[in-house]
Amino acid sequence: MKKVLRVLIVEDSEDDTLLLLRQLNKGGYQTEHLRIDNRRTLKKTLLHKTWNVIITDHNMPGFDSNAVLGIIKNINLDIPVIIVSGSIGEDVAVDAMRAGAHDYIMKDNLTRLVPAIERELREAAIRRSQRAAEAAIEHLAFHDGLTGLVNRSEFERRLERAVARVKKGKTVDVLLYLDLDQFKVVNDTCGHSAGDQLLKQLSALLHARIRGRDTLARLGGDEFCVLLENCSLKQAKIIADDLRLLVNEFRFVWSNRFFSIGVSIGIVTIDKSSMSPDELLSAADLACYAAKDQGRNCIQIYKNEDAGMRRRRKEMDWANRIDIALENNHFLLYQQLIIPLNGEDSSHYEYLLRLKDKRRIVLPGTFIAAAERYQKMSAIDRWVIDTSFAYLSNMKSSSSNEKHFISINLSGQSLSDNSLFDFVQTLLSKYKLIPKSICFEITETAAIANFRTAIDFVNRIKELGCLIALDDFGCGLSSFSYLKTLDIDFLKIDGSFIRNIEKNPIDRAIVESINNIGHIAGFKTVAEYVETQKISKTLKEIGIDYAQGYAIQKPQPLAGEKVANEKKVSTV
Repeated sequence: MKKVLRVLIVEDSEDDTLLLLRQLNKGGYQTEHLRIDNRRTLKKTLLHKTWNVIITDHNMPGFDSNAVLGIIKNINLDIPVIIVSGSIGEDVAVDAMRAGAHDYIMKDNLTRLVPAIERELREAAIRRSQRAAEAAIEHLAFHDGLTGLVNRSEFERRLERAVARVKKGKTVDVLLYLDLDQFKVVNDTCGHSAGDQLLKQLSALLHARIRGRDTLARLGGDEFCVLLENCSLKQAKIIADDLRLLVNEFRFVWSNRFFSIGVSIGIVTIDKSSMSPDELLSAADLACYAAKDQGRNCIQIYKNEDAGMRRRRKEMDWANRIDIALENNHFLLYQQLIIPLNGEDSSHYEYLLRLKDKRRIVLPGTFIAAAERYQKMSAIDRWVIDTSFAYLSNMKSSSSNEKHFISINLSGQSLSDNSLFDFVQTLLSKYKLIPKSICFEITETAAIANFRTAIDFVNRIKELGCLIALDDFGCGLSSFSYLKTLDIDFLKIDGSFIRNIEKNPIDRAIVESINNIGHIAGFKTVAEYVETQKISKTLKEIGIDYAQGYAIQKPQPLAGEKVANEKKVSTV
């Protein structure tokens, strides 16, 4: 089968045109061709039809190859041009090549025509491929690879231009921050392929709904932004609610399963008094999270004077500082002594987290709320475990006290991490530690909130040989019944009952009750926040096994931690 060649022939002689077509046919081409012989027809033809190659005579009445090359250059077309002429001087041929001709062939030597065309077609294909690759690379630099929407970096550039434009003019723009509410459900139950398909479908729906002059971008994950240009806040609220309803009514189908997806939207006005682009994005993110706090699938307008917004801004700032602390090893550990009140058992230590912030030591009460909200606790807990194990291993190598053990706190997020047990087991082996030298503390509220996973973790970690303490017991709506289910070693009584135990008979009765039930269940009891020797004496009379607090020892940095002359700050 012959190859189809779309060839435009610029020639005033029909006989010469037939010779060219016969040569092409002989070379294996079936031609779709057109012969023209004037400037006007050439322009019209080039603009309305695509050609593989142009073959032009050099000399025609009122028209020559230089004119042909000039027109092609002005239109900016990449089409191989081959000059076929009966007479052309060498100087003229060289000038034609410089002007853009790809080859020139004498009419009495047409055997060169087909090889020349095939060469130029190959080179033209290579140029097209290179342009396509360059266009693809350029597109990826400014667009999200999954959805095809504008990416974060390009959106930030457009937002920066919008801020500058608004400050110079009288218009107002609006920024929308969108976060899908049930995306994780799809990802967790159906896998990332389903999640990717969901993002593609929703992106197409959202893009079709926004105005032509507006910008929809995917910032990452399931977070999107919309830049509404020349838009009032009232109109932006209407658009935002339209997008919210669009997502709310959308039904995603995967493997015969149907999913409903909601979206929370934060709104920030961009006017002459606006913040910087980074601050605008941060404010819109804050408003979006406030919408989630209202029950999700809501819209929230950013208000700088709102107390909740200010609190959330602090949490976002701390989330960033936590990432920096993890990356640069700005966390450090303190230890606090826990002593036996009956004199039979040995003392041990609880390792406590601190953060080095410039010349200050920050207590965890300042940043834990942010760590929990922004899912940083698992990473923090793993740093604590690794650092504690390494320190304990080094300490045991220089000590003969094999009875010594340490307590490490675990968050509820870590309890929900199915890979935590393997992480602990790997580090125990790495640092050659005896499992009984480690006691993991989990809070009562975390255990109740993650009861099934807590039971599973406790059972597996106990089989490994580690110890378990239930911390802050009594601070919530405690139920003694679940103590029969949890295989723990220590029951730590919340400090709120300990501080006033001498003056408040109800607190003393609660502590006595917890202590009695704990002993019947086979647990050792530990009293926290023992701040005076009188409290310690009262606890000993009640029969509490261990005491911990400032009356015993204030938290001290582990040996080797450089914290001299640093100011300790915290609200907790």
